[in-house]
Amino acid sequence: MYLQSRFFIKALNKASPVVLVSLCFFALLGCEQSVKQRVYTLEGRTMGTTYHITAVVKPGVNIVENPLQIEVDKLLENINQVMSTYIVDSELSLLNRVEANKPTVVSEQLFSVLSLSRAVSDLSSGAFDITVGPLVNLWGFGPTEQKDQQPEPAKIEQTLAQVGYQHIALDKERLQVTKTANVYIDLSAVAKGYGADAVAELLEHHGISDYMVELGGEIALAGNNASGVGWRIGVEQPTLAQTGVIEAVTTLKGGIATSGDYRNYFEVEGRRFSHTIDPSTGYPIAHTLASVTVVAASAAKADALATAINVLGPDSGYTLAVNKKIAAYFIIRHKDGFITKATPEFSQYRVTL
Repeated sequence: MYLQSRFFIKALNKASPVVLVSLCFFALLGCEQSVKQRVYTLEGRTMGTTYHITAVVKPGVNIVENPLQIEVDKLLENINQVMSTYIVDSELSLLNRVEANKPTVVSEQLFSVLSLSRAVSDLSSGAFDITVGPLVNLWGFGPTEQKDQQPEPAKIEQTLAQVGYQHIALDKERLQVTKTANVYIDLSAVAKGYGADAVAELLEHHGISDYMVELGGEIALAGNNASGVGWRIGVEQPTLAQTGVIEAVTTLKGGIATSGDYRNYFEVEGRRFSHTIDPSTGYPIAHTLASVTVVAASAAKADALATAINVLGPDSGYTLAVNKKIAAYFIIRHKDGFITKATPEFSQYRVTL
C-alpha cells in the first residue's frame, strides 16, 4: 500500500506543444476527425478514482457506445471485487483473513497480479512490497485519519516485523497462495495498472486497436490517435501548481506510469515525511527523487516498477533501471529546482514537445 501520487502525465496533441487540458489525463482528438472513423470517449469512477478512455474505431468495427460503457464498468467492478482492501468480502480481503500456512486457491486475476508483484519485488530486492500496508497505516497514510506525527521507533520495529513479500508462496500449477506468516496484502500500487490493461484487452476484443486508457493515473495505450499519429503523453513537473510539461513520450503499445511523493506528506518541526514507505527500514523515503516515469509492456508492470524505483531513489533506482534495461525518466529535486535524467532505454519513447 504505497498510495502513490499519479498526476504527472498528460495527453498531448502532436499538432501543438501546448497542453490542452488542465487536469490529469484526457485523450486529445487532434485534427478534424475523419468521416471514416469514429472516436469514443468514456469515463467513470472505479477503485476510488476515475478512468478516461479514448478509442478510435475504424470503419467496419461495430461498436455501440452505451453497451461498451456498461461492459467497461462491469469489468472494473469485477476487478475491484477481486483486489480491493476496502470491500470486506473481496477476494483479497478474504485471503488476508486466511491464517498463515493454509493454502488457498485464488482466481487467475488475483494470481496474475500477485505473480507480477513477486517478480518486481525480486527484481528490486524488496523495494516493491505488497505487504507494506501496516507500515503505511502506522505512519497515518492509510484509510484512518492522519495524525501527522512520527510513530515511536519501537512501534515501527514491531510493525516492520509483520512485513515481507517473501512470506507469500505462489503455486502456479494450482493457482494456490500460501502465506507463511500473517502478512497483510495490499495491491494499491499495481491494481490500477492491471485495471487499465484489462480495459485495453476488452477494447481489443471488440476490434479496437487504437486507444488510450487512463485509470487513476496509469495508462495503457496502443496505435494512434484520431490524427493518425501516436499518442503523446506529457510528463509534468512534480509541483502542486503543475506548471508545465517537461518531457513527452509515446509508444506503439504498452503502459506508462509515474510515481512520486510530492502530494501526500506531512511535516514535523521542518522535517518532511513522505507517504511512500521504504519496506527495508519502516520509515518514509528521504531522498531527492521527486518522480519517476516508466514505460513498460503493460500498465501494471510500469505501475509496479515506478513504485519500486521511487522507493530506491535517484541513485539506486537509476542503477537498477539501467542494469535491468527499464525505460525510466527521473525528475530529481535540486537546490535550484529540478534536474532530470533518463535511462538509455527511455530514449526510444521520447518525442518532441
